[in-house]
Amino acid sequence: MSSFIARQIAPIIKAQQSKFPVLAVTGPRQSGKTTLLKALFSDYRYVSLENPDTRSFALEDPIGFLNTYDQKIIFDEVQRAPALFSYIQGRVDESGQMGQFILSGSQNFHLLNSITQTLAGRVALFKLLPLDFTELKSQSLLEDSYTKASIKGFYPAIFDRDIDPVVFYSNYIQTYIEKDVTELMNIRDLKVFRTFLGLCAGRAGQLLNYSALANECDISHSTAKAWLSILESSYIIFLLQPYHQNFNKRLVKSPKLYFYDTGLLSYLLGIRTVGELEENRLKGQVFENMILAEYQKKKHHLYLHQDYYFWQDSNAHEVDLLMKKSNGFSIFEIKATQTISSSLFKKMDRFEEIAAPAEVSKTLIYGGAENEKRTKYDVLSWKNVSDGEKSIKGIIG
Repeated sequence: MSSFIARQIAPIIKAQQSKFPVLAVTGPRQSGKTTLLKALFSDYRYVSLENPDTRSFALEDPIGFLNTYDQKIIFDEVQRAPALFSYIQGRVDESGQMGQFILSGSQNFHLLNSITQTLAGRVALFKLLPLDFTELKSQSLLEDSYTKASIKGFYPAIFDRDIDPVVFYSNYIQTYIEKDVTELMNIRDLKVFRTFLGLCAGRAGQLLNYSALANECDISHSTAKAWLSILESSYIIFLLQPYHQNFNKRLVKSPKLYFYDTGLLSYLLGIRTVGELEENRLKGQVFENMILAEYQKKKHHLYLHQDYYFWQDSNAHEVDLLMKKSNGFSIFEIKATQTISSSLFKKMDRFEEIAAPAEVSKTLIYGGAENEKRTKYDVLSWKNVSDGEKSIKGIIG
């Protein structure tokens, strides 16, 4: 199998090379950043700051380091040498050269802090997440059922090297998540952190309650908040915010918690096979998580600048996914079932009544294979949530 799966964001990054002196790509570890950047910028030198000797050179003698690596350079894991950023700023201001440096990093918190402080206005920022449906479909790699897709997950190495997902995620947790978290925070007992990670998995698709999470893990509220922040900045989880416009009802203010990858989520839930997922009471939440993660990937891989929300009031009326449009709303009900019944549309109809006179387009995303165009609704197969967007262009390598 080819070691490079075409990424939708590739032509978008390439288009900014002549417009900004610095390009920066963030995303979780193993999402394919290095592979993508080496393919896109094959005429650039590649320098990894994970290498202790290279990092030591950059930290101890940043001027000498940038004299050595002065242009057409990819700096990988650049958050490991934050002192470089102010020197890079000086270099690009002096040269006026576009596309001079390509930066990559997997710890969003440190990388973004450094960028906003020193490189604002000089950098184009991108996020590369695990593979999306369109990318997998372009290589005929998308599974034929959502249960298989959910358990396999979407990290490129699983597809490139045909790694058993159980082996991949076991190593991913030990090698990357625990390593990054312990570097960012002084966690004395990794066993407690693993418990915390498992509790987060059990809450995927639910309203986030910091106190309940802290109590169940026997840690302080502030520790729970800090650990969640690290998981968020390492691209393990994301928080979906509630839509706050008041339709004369008390609205929920807490965000919902989701994982960027359902392979990792399934592993943390102890789900190893399709049969286990089909029998699991959290099956619907795993499916919902997969669809919400796919919309996050679409947002970042296609540079859509689209905000996504959920909506819920105190009477438990809710909408799984909401997008604000200029003339109203697009709303989505997400259900794992493969059988369509009229009851699946009730929540969306209720929202439409509450939102009147705003225009509301209603879509059911379900676990079946066929799309349907109904009078008042669109019915969309899980496989087709990316259809209608830009297709992959400019395949590299």
